[in-house]
Amino acid sequence: MKEDFYEILGVSKNATEAEIKKAYRKKAIEYHPDKNPGDTAAEEKFKKAAEAYEILSDPDKKARYDQYGHQAFEGGGFGGGGMNMDDIFSQFGDIFGGGGFGGFGGFGGGGRQRRVKGSNLRIRVKLTLEEIANGVEKKIKVKRKIQAPGTTYKTCVTCNGSGQVTRITNTILGRMQTSSPCTICGGAGQSIDHRPSDADAQGLKVHEETVSIKIPAGVEDGMQLKVTGKGNEAPGNGIAGDLLVAIEEQEHLYLQREGNNLHYDLYISFSEAALGASREIDTVSGKVRIKIDDGVQSGKILRLRGKGIPSLNGYGKGDLLVHVNVWTPKALNKEQREFFEKMAQDDHFKPNPDSGEKSFFEKVKDMFS
Repeated sequence: MKEDFYEILGVSKNATEAEIKKAYRKKAIEYHPDKNPGDTAAEEKFKKAAEAYEILSDPDKKARYDQYGHQAFEGGGFGGGGMNMDDIFSQFGDIFGGGGFGGFGGFGGGGRQRRVKGSNLRIRVKLTLEEIANGVEKKIKVKRKIQAPGTTYKTCVTCNGSGQVTRITNTILGRMQTSSPCTICGGAGQSIDHRPSDADAQGLKVHEETVSIKIPAGVEDGMQLKVTGKGNEAPGNGIAGDLLVAIEEQEHLYLQREGNNLHYDLYISFSEAALGASREIDTVSGKVRIKIDDGVQSGKILRLRGKGIPSLNGYGKGDLLVHVNVWTPKALNKEQREFFEKMAQDDHFKPNPDSGEKSFFEKVKDMFS
């Protein structure tokens, strides 16, 4: 079972953004690979701390984690998981400040080369309620930039391959050292030595490929999935960006979603309401047949437990709420009208709710209980 992100950083769920950042910096310094050479256990803790910080430092991801736990970032990921050392140094190198450690200069100026990350790509994937309920694997064609075969690079002479340019400035507080990305190579530490004719100025070309995306059951409209390393590649020894997949939930013909519960409007005739009936209805797992008792009242809600949407965190399923609506005919022939005029004087046809009949507000309360 995966460790809790709050426990990894040693903070409470109510920790502020500043406290989370401070806790991560402390853990990252303690387990930094340059400080613990060859220590795989320390490197693993370094990666875990970075993964925890990636989620908890982002308000949207933090809220999603608080609601769904680790399940929200599995099956392709919604922003976490699968981080490597290049991801960490690319995204969080500046967490240590500009002075050497962790920034891409290594611990104590050891000379870790900065690796530029390629740009992210964004797409939308439309899902049916059935796909959301059961989980699905989508194969999507993506056009992304990759390094053109035959492109070669050489070390940037301006930054000597570090990707950083260090400047020393005299101030009233003394000599201050600052580092910034090299403007000549864009921070890559390399410049193009040779590129083929079909490559752009960075040695990249557009390539179409099919990307497989595993989408877990229970996702919601607007959620964003991250497929690591399937964005645009970066020049030289850089690392590829990510593919960000926005979930779009398609409307169902008969079912309406509310959280993990589903709603279905079932219309029946006067005859069916009076005599009872058996009707087949749609669910996300296929059709089911339900029994309608004789004497059912319009507004009755039948609850089919476990026939809704699975919880994203893996704890149970929602319900399918069937709303019974007695359909009143809009036009009657002479014989039908005479029948109902006669029945209007019959006590069996006069409204006579007993104490067991629930009010509208009680029914709404039951829906959410």
